[in-house]
Amino acid sequence: MLLQIPNVLQPNEVQALIQASALAEFVDGALTAGPQAKRVKHNLQMRQDIQAAQELGGVVLAAVARNLLFQSATLPRRLSPPTFNRYGEGMQYGNHVDNAVMGHPNPMRADVAATIFLSDPASYDGGELVIEDTYGFHAVKLPPGNMILYPATSIHRVEPVRRGVRNAVVLWVQSSVSDAARRRLLFDMDMSIQRLNAANADNPEVGNLTACYSNLLRMWAKL
Repeated sequence: MLLQIPNVLQPNEVQALIQASALAEFVDGALTAGPQAKRVKHNLQMRQDIQAAQELGGVVLAAVARNLLFQSATLPRRLSPPTFNRYGEGMQYGNHVDNAVMGHPNPMRADVAATIFLSDPASYDGGELVIEDTYGFHAVKLPPGNMILYPATSIHRVEPVRRGVRNAVVLWVQSSVSDAARRRLLFDMDMSIQRLNAANADNPEVGNLTACYSNLLRMWAKL
Protein backbone atom coordinates (compact mmCIF):
# COMPACT_ATOMS: atom_id res chain seq x y z
CA MET A 1 0.00 0.00 0.00
CA LEU A 2 1.24 3.45 -0.94
CA LEU A 3 -0.07 6.18 1.33
CA GLN A 4 0.72 9.89 1.42
CA ILE A 5 0.34 11.52 4.84
CA PRO A 6 0.42 15.32 4.88
CA ASN A 7 1.97 17.47 7.61
CA VAL A 8 3.54 14.73 9.68
CA LEU A 9 6.06 17.39 10.64
CA GLN A 10 4.89 20.95 11.19
CA PRO A 11 6.68 23.81 9.36
CA ASN A 12 8.53 24.92 12.50
CA GLU A 13 9.74 21.35 13.06
CA VAL A 14 10.93 21.05 9.47
CA GLN A 15 12.82 24.32 9.77
CA ALA A 16 14.43 23.25 13.04
CA LEU A 17 15.51 19.92 11.55
CA ILE A 18 17.01 21.59 8.46
CA GLN A 19 18.92 24.13 10.54
CA ALA A 20 20.23 21.57 13.01
CA SER A 21 21.18 19.04 10.34
CA ALA A 22 23.20 21.71 8.52
CA LEU A 23 25.58 21.70 11.49
CA ALA A 24 25.70 17.92 11.92
CA GLU A 25 28.30 15.52 10.51
CA PHE A 26 27.31 13.55 7.41
CA VAL A 27 29.15 10.53 6.02
CA ASP A 28 28.97 8.34 2.93
CA GLY A 29 25.53 6.69 2.91
CA ALA A 30 26.99 3.49 1.45
CA LEU A 31 28.53 2.72 4.85
CA THR A 32 25.13 1.56 6.15
CA ALA A 33 23.90 -0.14 2.95
CA GLY A 34 23.62 -3.88 2.38
CA PRO A 35 25.97 -5.68 -0.02
CA GLN A 36 23.78 -5.12 -3.08
CA ALA A 37 22.52 -1.61 -2.24
CA LYS A 38 26.06 -0.46 -1.45
CA ARG A 39 26.88 -0.50 -5.16
CA VAL A 40 24.05 1.88 -6.11
CA LYS A 41 23.79 4.15 -3.04
CA HIS A 42 25.40 7.52 -3.60
CA ASN A 43 24.27 9.97 -0.95
CA LEU A 44 25.22 11.40 2.42
CA GLN A 45 23.82 10.29 5.73
CA MET A 46 23.97 11.85 9.17
CA ARG A 47 26.10 9.84 11.56
CA GLN A 48 23.70 7.99 13.82
CA ASP A 49 26.09 7.81 16.77
CA ILE A 50 26.13 11.56 17.38
CA GLN A 51 23.89 13.46 19.77
CA ALA A 52 22.29 15.51 16.99
CA ALA A 53 20.99 12.38 15.26
CA GLN A 54 19.38 11.16 18.47
CA GLU A 55 17.82 14.53 19.29
CA LEU A 56 16.50 15.15 15.78
CA GLY A 57 15.33 11.55 15.55
CA GLY A 58 13.34 12.11 18.72
CA VAL A 59 11.46 14.96 17.04
CA VAL A 60 10.52 12.64 14.17
CA LEU A 61 9.48 9.77 16.43
CA ALA A 62 7.28 12.10 18.48
CA ALA A 63 5.65 13.33 15.27
CA VAL A 64 4.76 9.86 13.99
CA ALA A 65 3.56 8.80 17.44
CA ARG A 66 0.92 11.55 17.41
CA ASN A 67 -0.13 10.95 13.78
CA LEU A 68 -3.24 8.77 13.83
CA LEU A 69 -3.10 8.00 10.10
CA PHE A 70 0.46 6.67 10.42
CA GLN A 71 -0.54 4.58 13.43
CA SER A 72 -3.58 3.12 11.65
CA ALA A 73 -1.72 2.30 8.45
CA THR A 74 1.35 0.70 10.03
CA LEU A 75 0.15 -0.69 13.38
CA PRO A 76 3.70 -0.25 14.63
CA ARG A 77 5.34 -2.68 16.98
CA ARG A 78 8.86 -1.26 16.57
CA LEU A 79 10.40 1.68 14.74
CA SER A 80 13.92 2.07 13.49
CA PRO A 81 15.93 5.15 14.47
CA PRO A 82 15.18 7.83 11.85
CA THR A 83 17.94 8.30 9.28
CA PHE A 84 18.66 11.73 7.83
CA ASN A 85 19.77 11.66 4.19
CA ARG A 86 21.16 14.37 1.94
CA TYR A 87 21.51 14.28 -1.84
CA GLY A 88 23.61 16.94 -3.53
CA GLU A 89 23.93 17.47 -7.26
CA GLY A 90 24.68 14.22 -9.08
CA MET A 91 23.79 12.01 -6.10
CA GLN A 92 21.25 9.21 -6.40
CA TYR A 93 20.21 5.84 -5.02
CA GLY A 94 19.68 3.20 -7.68
CA ASN A 95 17.10 0.40 -7.69
CA HIS A 96 17.17 -1.58 -4.47
CA VAL A 97 15.05 -3.37 -1.87
CA ASP A 98 15.47 -2.49 1.79
CA ASN A 99 17.06 -5.02 4.11
CA ALA A 100 14.49 -7.47 5.44
CA VAL A 101 16.08 -7.41 8.90
CA MET A 102 17.96 -4.41 10.23
CA GLY A 103 19.41 -3.08 13.43
CA HIS A 104 22.09 -4.26 15.84
CA PRO A 105 22.19 -5.58 18.52
CA ASN A 106 18.37 -5.77 18.58
CA PRO A 107 17.31 -6.61 15.02
CA MET A 108 13.86 -5.83 13.68
CA ARG A 109 11.93 -6.92 10.60
CA ALA A 110 11.29 -4.10 8.12
CA ASP A 111 7.66 -4.28 6.95
CA VAL A 112 6.92 -0.67 6.00
CA ALA A 113 9.25 2.10 4.84
CA ALA A 114 8.55 5.80 5.36
CA THR A 115 10.17 8.85 3.79
CA ILE A 116 9.49 12.34 5.11
CA PHE A 117 10.55 15.07 2.71
CA LEU A 118 12.30 18.06 4.29
CA SER A 119 13.38 20.22 1.33
CA ASP A 120 11.07 22.46 -0.66
CA PRO A 121 10.54 20.58 -3.97
CA ALA A 122 11.09 23.86 -5.84
CA SER A 123 14.59 24.11 -4.39
CA TYR A 124 15.95 21.08 -6.25
CA ASP A 125 15.50 19.30 -9.58
CA GLY A 126 15.30 15.53 -9.80
CA GLY A 127 15.49 13.54 -6.58
CA GLU A 128 12.10 11.86 -7.01
CA LEU A 129 11.48 8.72 -4.98
CA VAL A 130 10.33 6.13 -7.53
CA ILE A 131 8.48 3.11 -6.12
CA GLU A 132 7.62 0.05 -8.20
CA ASP A 133 4.52 -2.06 -7.57
CA THR A 134 2.10 -4.18 -9.59
CA TYR A 135 0.53 -1.02 -11.04
CA GLY A 136 3.81 0.34 -12.40
CA PHE A 137 6.19 3.07 -11.26
CA HIS A 138 5.20 5.92 -8.93
CA ALA A 139 7.40 9.03 -8.76
CA VAL A 140 7.00 10.89 -5.47
CA LYS A 141 8.26 14.38 -4.58
CA LEU A 142 6.35 15.94 -1.70
CA PRO A 143 6.24 19.25 0.17
CA PRO A 144 8.30 19.60 3.36
CA GLY A 145 6.88 17.64 6.29
CA ASN A 146 4.85 15.26 4.14
CA MET A 147 5.39 11.50 4.31
CA ILE A 148 5.05 8.65 1.86
CA LEU A 149 4.52 5.13 3.24
CA TYR A 150 5.36 2.16 1.03
CA PRO A 151 6.08 -1.55 1.46
CA ALA A 152 9.67 -2.26 2.43
CA THR A 153 9.44 -5.20 0.02
CA SER A 154 9.12 -2.91 -3.00
CA ILE A 155 11.89 -2.07 -5.46
CA HIS A 156 12.51 1.67 -5.31
CA ARG A 157 15.11 4.32 -6.11
CA VAL A 158 15.93 8.01 -5.74
CA GLU A 159 16.49 9.72 -9.06
CA PRO A 160 19.67 11.78 -9.57
CA VAL A 161 19.54 15.31 -8.19
CA ARG A 162 20.29 17.71 -11.04
CA ARG A 163 20.18 20.96 -9.05
CA GLY A 164 20.11 21.92 -5.40
CA VAL A 165 19.99 19.67 -2.34
CA ARG A 166 17.38 17.09 -1.36
CA ASN A 167 17.04 16.50 2.39
CA ALA A 168 14.80 13.75 3.74
CA VAL A 169 14.40 11.48 6.72
CA VAL A 170 13.61 7.78 6.41
CA LEU A 171 12.53 5.18 8.92
CA TRP A 172 11.22 1.64 8.93
CA VAL A 173 8.39 -0.02 10.81
CA GLN A 174 8.01 -3.53 12.13
CA SER A 175 4.25 -3.89 12.20
CA SER A 176 2.34 -5.91 14.77
CA VAL A 177 0.50 -7.36 11.73
CA SER A 178 3.18 -8.65 9.39
CA ASP A 179 0.88 -9.61 6.50
CA ALA A 180 0.43 -6.61 4.17
CA ALA A 181 -3.02 -7.71 2.95
CA ARG A 182 -4.35 -8.04 6.48
CA ARG A 183 -2.82 -4.68 7.39
CA ARG A 184 -4.56 -3.06 4.42
CA LEU A 185 -7.89 -4.64 5.37
CA LEU A 186 -7.60 -3.31 8.93
CA PHE A 187 -6.65 0.14 7.66
CA ASP A 188 -9.63 0.31 5.29
CA MET A 189 -11.94 -0.86 8.05
CA ASP A 190 -10.55 1.71 10.49
CA MET A 191 -11.05 4.53 7.97
CA SER A 192 -14.66 3.42 7.41
CA ILE A 193 -15.28 3.31 11.16
CA GLN A 194 -13.95 6.84 11.54
CA ARG A 195 -16.14 8.18 8.72
CA LEU A 196 -19.25 6.44 10.04
CA ASN A 197 -18.52 7.62 13.55
CA ALA A 198 -18.20 11.20 12.35
CA ALA A 199 -21.49 10.98 10.46
CA ASN A 200 -23.54 9.21 13.13
CA ALA A 201 -21.80 8.26 16.33
CA ASP A 202 -25.05 6.89 17.81
CA ASN A 203 -25.47 4.24 15.11
CA PRO A 204 -25.12 0.85 16.87
CA GLU A 205 -23.57 -0.62 13.72
CA VAL A 206 -20.51 1.56 14.33
CA GLY A 207 -19.96 -0.30 17.58
CA ASN A 208 -20.45 -3.65 15.88
CA LEU A 209 -17.96 -2.79 13.15
CA THR A 210 -15.48 -1.56 15.76
CA ALA A 211 -15.81 -4.88 17.56
CA CYS A 212 -15.06 -6.73 14.32
CA TYR A 213 -11.96 -4.58 13.80
CA SER A 214 -10.77 -5.22 17.34
CA ASN A 215 -11.27 -8.94 17.09
CA LEU A 216 -9.48 -9.19 13.75
CA LEU A 217 -6.58 -7.26 15.22
CA ARG A 218 -6.64 -9.58 18.22
CA MET A 219 -6.40 -12.60 15.89
CA TRP A 220 -3.59 -11.24 13.72
CA ALA A 221 -1.43 -9.06 15.95
CA LYS A 222 1.88 -10.44 17.22
CA LEU A 223 3.22 -8.55 20.20
